[in-house]
Formats: sequence, C-alpha cells, structure tokens
Amino acid sequence: MIKNDYYFITGILLLTAILVYPLTKEAFFSFTDQYVLVGGFIKFFIFASIGDIISHRIRQKNYHVIGLLPKAIIWGFIGIVIVYVFRIFTEGVYYLQSENLLPFFGIPFFFAFFTSLFMNLIFAPTMMLFHRITDYYIEHKNSDINHSFYSTILQVDYQKFVTFVVFKTIPLFWIPAHTITFLLPENYRVFFASILGVMLGLILGFAKQQKKEVN
Repeated sequence: MIKNDYYFITGILLLTAILVYPLTKEAFFSFTDQYVLVGGFIKFFIFASIGDIISHRIRQKNYHVIGLLPKAIIWGFIGIVIVYVFRIFTEGVYYLQSENLLPFFGIPFFFAFFTSLFMNLIFAPTMMLFHRITDYYIEHKNSDINHSFYSTILQVDYQKFVTFVVFKTIPLFWIPAHTITFLLPENYRVFFASILGVMLGLILGFAKQQKKEVN
C-alpha cells in the first residue's frame, strides 16, 4: 500500500458510515428521492467516479486521475439520463408483459430480467460509447490543448469496445447486475446502479493490470 491508500480508504469508510448511519442515510435518500434528477447526478458523480479512481489505482499505482472533475461531471450527466432511462424501460416492460407481448407477467424476477435485458441491449452500448469517447477526449485534451473531438472519434479503439465492452461486459456483468437492480425498491435502483460503477472499476482495473503483466 502507498500513503494515499490510507486517505482513500478513510474517505470510503466515512462515506460508508454516512450511508449506514440511520440519520444521515435517511437525510441522503430523502433528499435524492425528493429531487430525483439532482439525486441521480450526485450518486453517479460520487460513486461512479470512485470506480474510476479505483481502476486507475490498480493500473497506474497512483491516484492521479487525469481530468477527474470533468469525468465526474460526465458521470453526473449520465446519472440524470439513467433516471429517465430506468423509468422508460420499467414502464415499457410492464406494459409489454401486461399486454402479453412478454411472458411471466407479475413475476418480479422476470420483470427485472426483461428490463435489464432490453435496457442493456438498446441503451447501454450508446451510453458506454459516449462515456468512452468523452473519457478519451478529456484525457488527451489535458495533455494536448489542440486535441479535437474529431480526432478522439477517430482514435477510439472500436474493435476493443465491441469485442470486450459490448460482447463481454454486457452479457456477463451488466445484464445480471441490473437484474438485481430492478429487483430492488425503486428509490434504491439509481443508487445501486451508481455502486455498480465502483464494482466495474475494480473488474476493469484488475483485467487491465493482468493484461499489462502478461505483456
């Protein structure tokens, strides 16, 4: 462990305490339930960014994430979109099941599975590509002020994006994980989705580190 690990772990423990202690937990969820879009922004701004930090720590052995603040803002924007997307797909799947266009109406597991399946097949690739492009742009803009958005679009590794992100993380991680998400009470779904960003950061960090060691 490096010195900054202790600060980071302390911060995580404090954040966990806030979310576990009844008084602060109630205040947090009451606020984010009342201001749903702001709540979506805050949840992803904080927790998905923690995933980025963890992934960077594993791969680079430090906490110097390039463009952390703008990346966090992008995550916050994605959190707002997620609020809308969750409502669209939950209502859509409910309608399809109630109209016998999808089977197993009234069974929570299948409602959660179908919602996760359609959301991840229809929406997730677009969101992930948007995140990949903005991430790449922020990192290179910080090191080269002349770096353009157009050059980012040309330089993104689309083959790796499709073969790994789309064909592996969606079926093996996101569809099962979001099936759990949609089994939860509605007011916890966006929060749990933001926590999944931390878990994915760990997975990607270890995967990239192992690949680096093999090479």
